[in-house]
Amino acid sequence: MEKKYSVAIYPSQDVIDAIKKMKDYLKSKIDWYSSSNSTAHITICEFTIDDSQINQYKQKLFKTCDTFKPFQVYLDHFGSYENSGAFFIAPNEDSKNSLKPVMKKTQEALKALKLKKSDDPHLSIGRKLNPENLKIASQLFTTIDIDFLCDAIVLRELDEVKKQFFVIDTFSFNSNIQPELIQGSLF
Repeated sequence: MEKKYSVAIYPSQDVIDAIKKMKDYLKSKIDWYSSSNSTAHITICEFTIDDSQINQYKQKLFKTCDTFKPFQVYLDHFGSYENSGAFFIAPNEDSKNSLKPVMKKTQEALKALKLKKSDDPHLSIGRKLNPENLKIASQLFTTIDIDFLCDAIVLRELDEVKKQFFVIDTFSFNSNIQPELIQGSLF
């Protein structure tokens, strides 16, 4: 059976809780909106495949993440994509430069799939907001200074009933250097 999956970075639980409060506050001002109930995350990619294939891609994600080193992510400003109505928290330049290679290598590991990729790391507060609601969000939230240790990525599956993704696996960053293939001699 075909299922929709998402690969993402989850911040720490305290950051997830803080973002939930922000989303709830925005919801109290503008009513329900897209992503108002989703857990705080930085999307790497989404794809749809037959669920019988997922284990082979879990192996690829494990191998890829095994080589990554944990790093601190600092989220220090808000931004928006006017064309999609997204309002988000953005990482500082150093964090962005650390996140991008993780996102790119993860996407490369899954390149056999038809991916919907994200190439600009951000943590959405709201999506598909109309211009008026985007303006309200940018007036409600003006300063931010949060950070978390990025030490894993998660694989999520879409719950078709709730229309929310839920985590089905976590892949830790283990700082393992990939072994080099060394040409040996038999004699």
